[in-house]
Amino acid sequence: MPDAPPLLRVEDLHVHFPITRGIVFQRQVGSVKAVDGISFSIQRGETLGLVGESGCGKTTTGLAIMQLVQMTGGQIWFEGQSIEELTHSGRRALYQRTQMIFQDPYASLNPRMTIGNIIADPIRVDGSMPRKEAKERVRYLLESVRLDPAMVNRYPHQLSGGQRQRVGVARALALGAQFIVCDEPVSALDVSVQAQILNLMIELQQDLNLTYLFISHDLAVVRHISSRIAVMYLGKIVEMSDAQELYSEPRHPYTKALLSAAHTPDPRVERRRERVVLEGDLPSPAAPPKGCNFCTRCPLAMEECFEVEPVFREVSEDHWAACHLVEPHEAGVGRRAPSRIDSVDFASD
Repeated sequence: MPDAPPLLRVEDLHVHFPITRGIVFQRQVGSVKAVDGISFSIQRGETLGLVGESGCGKTTTGLAIMQLVQMTGGQIWFEGQSIEELTHSGRRALYQRTQMIFQDPYASLNPRMTIGNIIADPIRVDGSMPRKEAKERVRYLLESVRLDPAMVNRYPHQLSGGQRQRVGVARALALGAQFIVCDEPVSALDVSVQAQILNLMIELQQDLNLTYLFISHDLAVVRHISSRIAVMYLGKIVEMSDAQELYSEPRHPYTKALLSAAHTPDPRVERRRERVVLEGDLPSPAAPPKGCNFCTRCPLAMEECFEVEPVFREVSEDHWAACHLVEPHEAGVGRRAPSRIDSVDFASD
């Protein structure tokens, strides 16, 4: 039986921000390469974790998928349709099926609106539901995220951080979204509250068959919720695989460095673990290094790394990496990531 086509597919995505000079007659003198040619797909019902240090382009990737920043190049396909080719009605339908949960629950809710109005606002803008039915929908959503429906008349400042983020989750589900970009949704919360929100998101995913792109810098959080993980560095994805395999057998030097920096609760494992200490600072995305983006900080870098950009290829089954030092485990493995996609690919899946 052929595999089902992905719910979301991103091909060769670029997001560059211009650097300009001049007060009256501005001219572009460079660009910040926030996202510099990444490709991945997400199947319906799964969670892809996107990890990396601050400034690597994780959030910009999510914003580009949600059309909140403009793409410089590449294509994004949702349910087999290019989002750039959608009509006005098609875009309206897309916005119903795709939503975003933001990082800061203190800043992402309008302080002048009640909780009930915040959740009902997407329904009101969509205009497809009668007022009485919308009120019932708000009550149902509050119950779904484990909040008392009596909170509808409260304001955000009257809620705790965890409660505010639950409101953010409820708002994302207001129109029955299928795909949700989660931009570090628990990083601003206490550890105990983080676990509650993560467990809630897992329960909602199972109940509603949701699909997540989960953006985070916390490897423990990503491991808890993700089925696959993509590691990002300076605008590029350097490794991507099944979550368990990535943690048990990382292939890229940057992934190994990230994992070595993550603490474990077992002191015996902590004592035996080999640590990889990266030297130097993250290069500027306005002037990335020649060759491999990671070459200036990689402890294993060789001459080729400073001259030739490594190909993002399959090094074992469903395990992809971009590194000159990583060789495929099996014969026949070594496919390059596709550089473009068209509608024929979906028809043949």
